[in-house]
Amino acid sequence: MNERSDSTPQPDATTPDALTHTGSDGEVSPEDLVLAAGRDITPANLAWAEHKLATEGRAALDKLLP
Repeated sequence: MNERSDSTPQPDATTPDALTHTGSDGEVSPEDLVLAAGRDITPANLAWAEHKLATEGRAALDKLLP
């Protein structure tokens, strides 16, 4: 029998609910917003994200995520 530890990813395994999260409880960083928008982390994109967070708050991230 092939034994694997629980930490080894299984190609056909679904991520357990306990390990998935939306981040709705914590702070949203500019990096979070840039990545959620599908952009690369660059100084220009971080400036865009900082502006969005300053004007819209965490709603800026909520608008990007399903």
